Order: sequence, then C-alpha cells, then structure tokens
Amino acid sequence: MFTKFDAVNQYLQQRTLFAPLIYKKPSLNLGMVVVIPAFDEPFLLLSLMNLSRCTLPLCDVEVIVVINNGEQAKASIRQSNQEVYLQALEWAKKNNKSRIKFHIIYLPDLPDKSAGVGLARKIGMDEACWRLMKLRKKKGIIVCFDADSRCDTNYLLALEDHFKAHPRSLACSIYFEHPLHGVEHPDEVYAAIVPYELHLRYYIQAQRLAGFPFAYHTVGSSMAVRCLAYQQQGGMNKRKAGEDFYFLHKFISLGNFSECLTTKVIPSPRPSHRVPFGTGKAVNEIMSSKEGYLTYNLSSFFDLKILIDQVPALYKTDPGQFDAIFEKLPASVQAFLEQVDYQNKWREIQANTASRKAFITRFFKWFNAFMLMKYVHFARDNYYPNVEVGEAAARLLSHLHACSFDSDNMSVLLNHYRKLDQQPMPKNLLSGRRRVT
Repeated sequence: MFTKFDAVNQYLQQRTLFAPLIYKKPSLNLGMVVVIPAFDEPFLLLSLMNLSRCTLPLCDVEVIVVINNGEQAKASIRQSNQEVYLQALEWAKKNNKSRIKFHIIYLPDLPDKSAGVGLARKIGMDEACWRLMKLRKKKGIIVCFDADSRCDTNYLLALEDHFKAHPRSLACSIYFEHPLHGVEHPDEVYAAIVPYELHLRYYIQAQRLAGFPFAYHTVGSSMAVRCLAYQQQGGMNKRKAGEDFYFLHKFISLGNFSECLTTKVIPSPRPSHRVPFGTGKAVNEIMSSKEGYLTYNLSSFFDLKILIDQVPALYKTDPGQFDAIFEKLPASVQAFLEQVDYQNKWREIQANTASRKAFITRFFKWFNAFMLMKYVHFARDNYYPNVEVGEAAARLLSHLHACSFDSDNMSVLLNHYRKLDQQPMPKNLLSGRRRVT
C-alpha cells in the first residue's frame, strides 16, 4: 500500500536539490530544526549566540546555517562569506552541546538565476527534512530564522509548547517586533522602521476588519512548519524575495494555520538593496524620501467587507438574485469583480458545492490572499489612492475604538497595533472549518 511516508520519500528523492549535506547522525530526541540563510552576514555569530542562550524545549534542537552566494558573486562577498563560515565553524565547535547543535553549510557557487534567500531557505529546510525523516519525526518542527534576527529566551520552548497545544496546526507565524532603538544602527534607521512596521500591522488588521479569513503575517524570520506538511506542500520556493508570503499562504489556505503569540522574534531594521521589496528596501526608501510612507486606503477594506459579508447569501442564489446583490456592492468591488470574470467563477463554485459551508470554503480558495492583493491594488489605482500610513492607521483605530488618535505620533500608533496583533485571529466565515484537501 502507498503510504504518506512513501510520499514524503518521493519529495526527498525528487524535489530536493542536494543529497544530505550533514553527515553526523541526528540525536534520537531531535524534534526541532532552526534554519538560517546567510548572505554577507558579518554578525551571524550574534544570532547564533542568541539562540544558544534560549531555554531548551523537551526535544533536542539543531540549527542549520546556509551561508551562500551565486556563481558570479563579487569577490568582496565571497571573502566575507568565507570569513564568516570559518568563524561560525569555530564557534560551533566550541558551543555545540548534547541537546543543541549548530551545523554550518557553505555553498559558494549556487546558480545565479536562482541564488537568493528562497533557495537558501529551501536548501536548509530540505536538509532539516532529511534529518528529521531519518528518525521518522514527521511532526518535527522546522523553524525559519534570519542571520540578523534575535529572539526572546523562551523562543524554542514556546514553539514546542505551541505545536503541542495545536496538534492539528500544519504551520504557524510567530509574533515579531522590530527594535525601535539601540546602538547597532543609526537613529534614522530606527525612525524609519516605525512607519514600515506600522504599515505591515495596519494591512493585516484592515484585512481582519473586512472579515478576510487569511489575514496573517508572513515574515520569513518568523514562521515554522511541521516536517510532513512541508513536504506534502512541495517545500520552499526559490524566489529571491517574497518567498515567505508565497510559502505560508499555501498552508494558510489549507486551514488549521495558527499564530505563536507567546514569544517574540526581533528582526533587523537595517536598510538593504539586496531584494526588490521588503523591509530593507522600504527602510532605504523611507530614509531617502522627504514624504511620508504611504499605505492602502482604509476605504478599500470597508468596501471589501461589504462583499465578504454577502458571501453566505450567494449560495443557491439564481442569476436574478445574484444581480440584485451585485448591484448593491460598492463601485470598487463591482468593477474589480467584472474584471476577474466573477459570473463564470460564481457559477463554477455553485456547481461544485453541496452546502453553504463548502461554498464559502471554495469561494475563498478563489478569493485568496493573491486575489485580495489584486483587488487592493485595483482599488488604489482606480478609486482610493494610497494615504500616509499614520493617517490610515489612526483612522482604523478610531473606527475600532470610537475615539480619535493622533496620526502624527506613529510610535504610539504602532504600540496599539502591536497589542492588536498579540490577540488571536478573530472569528470569520471560515473559523473552525476542517482542513481543505
């Protein structure tokens, strides 16, 4: 009989890029592997030290670092990576313990076409699968971290406890906070991260206001997945940026996704030119711009909420009833739905569902996070131009709390949004549903 374990073996043999790269046998008690991609990271050891100080969970832990660069990398990058590799090897020899071990991998000639953070994460996560599956630890936890991140001392223990408390959870996002002050970066860097993190949190909370069921943070340094689920969903992608968004939303749309809110990852706020979008690029733009940082207009999400609220009523409606509902939708939603051929999609969803619950589930398989982003961009370009993030964030808080907030004091706004993000995902149309297969 063909088993799930056979399917996993297929992944390891057919979808990985390398045979096992680590030859030391894993501990029989191994249950968690932390994966860190590293490209030109002179302060990698600080992150490793931070992890080494964490309270250990009941299971043993491995940390796999994938130092990498492309074939055509500059000589300065190669030299930096080589130096960090040797430093990390020496550090690991001195700091490996019986219950937490650090493995340092150096891959200096990855194909330039795909070399980047996605490929490095994939190599490390695939290696974690090799390690865990040698022990048949299908529910083992693979954790994504970054070479310039820090975490609370309960980080490893909290992740183990989280997956024990949520046995059906396939993957989770982990609560994060960028540092807003310190000595590692100039003051302008810490000032620039405030509006960007505010934008990230506002975007998620605006989706939750609209009732969108897939409103979760997707931050590469702050996510974890079970070993079996990782392989069943095809592993990590090789994107040079946005790999975290595309990876996590595969699991979010399946259901049983969770949030680990009992610990904290502290990602770096540093500027960067290495990726086309994301934290580093945003911080650069904010520091070089004389204008405020812009985000999506809250009106787009108010309009979207009207559509989402009507989704249950769309089940078993005839064309005339559907047209009546459609005509009451906001103009931005009507125009967008016409652009994405909503009538044929609605008929297809109706024809393939036998209950209202199944209809709602199938609707959101279509109107997923990627479709939502298309809608928000469409609304931005045609109806509601972007606004300064402080203005949008203050407007949403005022709506939630029925009182006014100062749009100019973004640090105070960010503190409010951090508190919101420490609350579990609110109930929505898909709450409590079974996993979609």
